[in-house]
Amino acid sequence: MKDEAMKNKERFIHRDLSWLDFNRRVLEEACDETNPLLERLKFLSIFCANLDEFYMVRVAGLRRLIDSGYNRQDDFGWFPQELSAEIEERVKSLFAGLYAGYGEVKKELAKNKVNFKKYTEFSEEQKKYIDRYFEASIFPVITPMAIDQGHPFPVLPSKTTAFAVMLKRGDRNFLAIIPIPKVLPRLLKLPAVSDSYDFIFIEEVIKENLAAFFKGHEIVSSALFRLIRDSEIAIDEEYASDLLKAIESEIKKRPKAKVVRMEIEKECSGELKEIICDGLWFPVNEVFSIDGNLDLSALMELVAQPLPAKLFYPAFTPKKLAYENIFDKIKEGDFFLHLPFDSFAPTIDLIQQAARCPDVLAIKMTLYRTNEESAIVTALKEAAKNKKQVTVLVELKARFDEEKNIDWAKDLESAGCHVIYGMPKMKIHCKMALVVRREDNRIRRYVHLGTGNYNEKTAKVYTDIGYFTVNEDVARDVSEMFNVITGYSAPSKWRRIVASPNDMRNYFFALIDKEIEFQKKYKTGEITVKVNSLEDPQMIEKLYTASSAGVKIKLLVRGICSLLPGIPRVSENIEVKSIVGRFLEHSRIYIFNNNQEPQVFIASADWMTRNLDRRVELLFEVYGEHLKNKLISIMKNYLKDNVKTRELTRQKKYLRNPPEKRKFNAQEFFLSDQP
Repeated sequence: MKDEAMKNKERFIHRDLSWLDFNRRVLEEACDETNPLLERLKFLSIFCANLDEFYMVRVAGLRRLIDSGYNRQDDFGWFPQELSAEIEERVKSLFAGLYAGYGEVKKELAKNKVNFKKYTEFSEEQKKYIDRYFEASIFPVITPMAIDQGHPFPVLPSKTTAFAVMLKRGDRNFLAIIPIPKVLPRLLKLPAVSDSYDFIFIEEVIKENLAAFFKGHEIVSSALFRLIRDSEIAIDEEYASDLLKAIESEIKKRPKAKVVRMEIEKECSGELKEIICDGLWFPVNEVFSIDGNLDLSALMELVAQPLPAKLFYPAFTPKKLAYENIFDKIKEGDFFLHLPFDSFAPTIDLIQQAARCPDVLAIKMTLYRTNEESAIVTALKEAAKNKKQVTVLVELKARFDEEKNIDWAKDLESAGCHVIYGMPKMKIHCKMALVVRREDNRIRRYVHLGTGNYNEKTAKVYTDIGYFTVNEDVARDVSEMFNVITGYSAPSKWRRIVASPNDMRNYFFALIDKEIEFQKKYKTGEITVKVNSLEDPQMIEKLYTASSAGVKIKLLVRGICSLLPGIPRVSENIEVKSIVGRFLEHSRIYIFNNNQEPQVFIASADWMTRNLDRRVELLFEVYGEHLKNKLISIMKNYLKDNVKTRELTRQKKYLRNPPEKRKFNAQEFFLSDQP
């Protein structure tokens, strides 16, 4: 067993450690001086938000294993205890890099007259403004919470930032907690002095005015702390008679779940730290002491401020497709959008025009994550009011969007839509929409398939592919898929799509086997893939087999990659690259050379075990030569990138290629490329 574990450690990169490597690449973008300053600040914020989610899900799950006494090696050869220790060491290093990077960005922002200051550093006029703001907007909404025999340590939800305040009155000591309400902005913009932009963190304002909450008491000491709780939802779906109510019930448990990370400002006394940790049942030796502002995800608030344009990426306008009627455009021939470089408008138009068109009979859609004030959700409600049959699959189990999706589901139901909440033990992750329209005494079905969510906000910052077609075989398959999801229908043989959990893994294996055979016969075996994550051990072993047979494999994996390239006689023919840049690389594209007759696919699925075995996903082959060549060209341009690309080495490190005279940034190329 020990030999097997070492073998796995040598053949794989643990998925959680690989994820930390990905977040390190995000941090590197924050430290990259070629990025505009406020974009660097945005990367710092994204890094922090990512790390919070990692602890709420991955570390929380690991802690549950350890607490249960589980002590077996996982598929990557790691015991829970040793993995937990390795994660903590790496996170300490990441935190050091985070605050070093934050310090550098603050210095550079100050040179551009954007300042983060403490209360004592402001002018008298600005201090008066802060004091007035405290009296009018902060003091009324804050509730200090005493800790004594009648007042136990308060329940603080995950991601709460709070002050612990040690008080004294006479010869007695008291403790109080002041949670910082999330309704308050973390950054307060001060009236300008000259042409500067001055900001103060809201906790600095509260700290300056702590005495206002404790009249008649002496403040002995205080410290700011922040906590992250286990936020994974556990439901026995097989026995849950009402999935919506079951998820609502689980969400209510989150504020009391186990604390999995604690941050406390560095100057906190040892005594106060122990009291806080005792109240939250958290080990003192696992606390992260922070020399700086806690929760830098709040820096994202600065992006919405009216600040000089030179501090941001240059604005761009997505390319707009020319058409008057979206149905006529789709009937002209299949096409796809490459977001965010192409406008998301045709996707919105499809649902909006369907809602208003008297000839449209039905609309069917999956919604995994969408945005506030969604034009698509509004159109679906309008369609229902216009007496169309509207069926919406709202995946309630979309992590951290459960509450939002419950609200969407109830809202859509109230408008008259037929809402499906998901499937037991399965997430519906595929992105598909179907519009049924009566035309010339016949029924025609319009289909949209995508790699990303129906979300107008992320469509501006995520790279995704959205495909439009009226192909009858595709429409039939998608109709069948909706019947499988919404009812008890068993799928007949697919014509143009491949679905998980039943078929996709074996289909991919067959495609890889075919490349192995072509390599043996004609030396033409080649696979090119773009995904968010690759961690499925079986898929990795299959790629190792192909590499050993001489198949050339190029992988563009943004995030987790558990495959290790360059292992002698195992993965020498595999190269792995990752692009972290202005846009989040989210599209999934699969290209198999097929003996110089490429087969090209788009999918909602990554090569992760959950996508292949525990989710409903769609893989869809693109047939038109023009569209195939366009997707192949997109992949070639990604692989040419030498600005935002890091390459994974045999030593499990992601390294930038040496700078070249001719720099090529794929995302910038797509922004400037004209059709």
